[in-house]
Amino acid sequence: MIHKACGRTGKTLSAIGFGGMRLPDPGRPAEAIALLHAARRADITYFDTAPMYCDDRSEFIFGEALRTMPPSPLPLYVSSKSSAPGGDDFRRGLETSLQRLGLDRITFFHIWCVMDPADWRERVRGGALAAALRARDEGLIEHVCVSTHMRGPDIAALLADHPEIDLVTLGYCAINFPFRREGVVAAGRLGRGVVAMNPLGGGIIPRHAETFDFIRGPDDPDVVAAALRFLVSDPGITTALVGFNSLAELDAAVRAIENFTPHPPEHLDALRARIEGSFNEMCTGCGYCLPCPHDIPIPQYMDIHNMIQLGAPPAAVRNRFRLHWELDPSGAALCDQCGFCETRCTQHLPIRQRLQTLAALQLD
Repeated sequence: MIHKACGRTGKTLSAIGFGGMRLPDPGRPAEAIALLHAARRADITYFDTAPMYCDDRSEFIFGEALRTMPPSPLPLYVSSKSSAPGGDDFRRGLETSLQRLGLDRITFFHIWCVMDPADWRERVRGGALAAALRARDEGLIEHVCVSTHMRGPDIAALLADHPEIDLVTLGYCAINFPFRREGVVAAGRLGRGVVAMNPLGGGIIPRHAETFDFIRGPDDPDVVAAALRFLVSDPGITTALVGFNSLAELDAAVRAIENFTPHPPEHLDALRARIEGSFNEMCTGCGYCLPCPHDIPIPQYMDIHNMIQLGAPPAAVRNRFRLHWELDPSGAALCDQCGFCETRCTQHLPIRQRLQTLAALQLD
């Protein structure tokens, strides 16, 4: 496993991190614990969880896995989060996470899911940032971090204004990187660590492997390996955070960077040029657009729109509606243009316009 320097923290993190959002059946924790132990044996050192993950079981499972971790000469770093804007609620969330994880200190604790600059201002005014800094001074947090879905320029501004933030977690992958590239570059310039979540585009890359085959370099066996290698090749990215669900997925990620050599600059330049021109507007299915006031399953409809963007033939779009999602264009027509979904969208996509496009489709 490759390990990379994490900004100015003095720590080196595994280039592949373990994301605790998609653990195997949380009602049967033994399988998930075994998966976490396997990751440790594979020299993964960054383990990320949060309240509400896996039906609010992820932190409990991590806690049990941490108590029984196999020995390793490498350090182990735990990350968790709180989305509370108020200082008192943020502190309570931190204390709950410490208790669940069985830890006296959490290495990387995030002010979680910052959507836009106004949301960040609310975390500052509400006291979340101050509470995080107090907890750091008390030794309950080692590094104060931010997890955000803002655009690159806004991330750059946040980091410049707040030198107390040591690490930022953001959505970043081979098919959407232009959206936050400026933030990654700023983090490197300012000495901050960067964790890239959704490194496979929320599953879009492996689900459409043929379409994204162009991201493969000459030594990449498949698009998953190529997507991970793209991130590890980037000096601005500390860790690619993969949400593992099985030993097979873990093994594939570890193999992807065995005997690692960076993608050559000419390959990265060509890939970036193509992505910037074609694929930066695809929904990754994160679900932050929900809930819809009219109960429209927006991520499923956006997945269908992805198919249209990818140039799928009408029969494939029809199958995506009816066989894959059991939906109909009429469901998209329920949108009353309130715009709530777009205020929450992590990529600031024109969801209302896309729903209108889907509503107008004739499937027969």
